[in-house]
Amino acid sequence: MTTDLTGRVALVTGGARGLGAAYARILHDAGASVVVADVLIEQGHALVAELGERARFEELDVTDESAWRRVVSRTIAELGGVDVLVNNAGIANAAPIEHLTLAKWEAVMAVNATGTFLGCRAVVPAMKAAGRGSIVNISSVEGKRGSPHLHGYTASKFAVLGLTKSLAVELGPAGIRVNSVHPGFVHTDMTTRIDPERLDIPLGRPGLPQDVAGAVLFLASDASSWVSGAEIVVDGGMIAGIPHR
Repeated sequence: MTTDLTGRVALVTGGARGLGAAYARILHDAGASVVVADVLIEQGHALVAELGERARFEELDVTDESAWRRVVSRTIAELGGVDVLVNNAGIANAAPIEHLTLAKWEAVMAVNATGTFLGCRAVVPAMKAAGRGSIVNISSVEGKRGSPHLHGYTASKFAVLGLTKSLAVELGPAGIRVNSVHPGFVHTDMTTRIDPERLDIPLGRPGLPQDVAGAVLFLASDASSWVSGAEIVVDGGMIAGIPHR
């Protein structure tokens, strides 16, 4: 099987920078037409200008149901469909539970969990009509294990994992595959305040966006044609072992 995406259309949320930009680049390099969707308008347009042919930008707040309808409808009208959806948009906040406000909890759940749900729901009709599709939901190692102070983020990423499983079961008969990717500590704007020296990473270094992008390409392409409901952890081995003091 091949990772060639020539003739396919991929939509990447949170695609303007960081991990999302790495996903957009690798899918574009594999031949896909890529829609970079983000609230970061200037950075999104800059990435599309860098990619050039077969790339376009759409402003998208993933918590906005009507915005999802607009972006997906325009993508179908102008590019012919949506073959791949990468639900990457995400935010994080941190606080001890007794200081975690309802507003902070709801904000992170709205983007990470509800935004992923809205994205999946928005593209399914087009994928069903085509008889195929690949949805790649970006969770986290925090969607596999607990992490102090990251209660909203952890809960939202577990929700992404659970949604992935239920959709894989429901949508498999329609030819739609749904999988999740769980990055570990990766150098992005979201992780600048975390000291990687505090983390035990067996492969000896923090990740880079391109380290995770290969897993997304695999799941987006026919190379993973019999993979659905799976979770791929890309963390340098960080959560594989039992912690020792």
